[in-house]
Amino acid sequence: MSDSIYKIIEVVGTSEVSWEDAANKAIERAAKTLDDLRIAEVTSQDLKIEDGKVVSYRTKLRLSFRFRD
Repeated sequence: MSDSIYKIIEVVGTSEVSWEDAANKAIERAAKTLDDLRIAEVTSQDLKIEDGKVVSYRTKLRLSFRFRD
């Protein structure tokens, strides 16, 4: 196994459905411009509330991807 170097970035996904859907959207979007995504770590979750009701879910993720050789 060769040594690898990884870069870690933070992204925030939003969804009107769930935290899981917000995370999936963030990963799918990041995958369009980043190659070789490796790990996603959920670092926080919160809600947007309007008029006493939840209107959206937000999931903050740390994503790692490997540098190209």
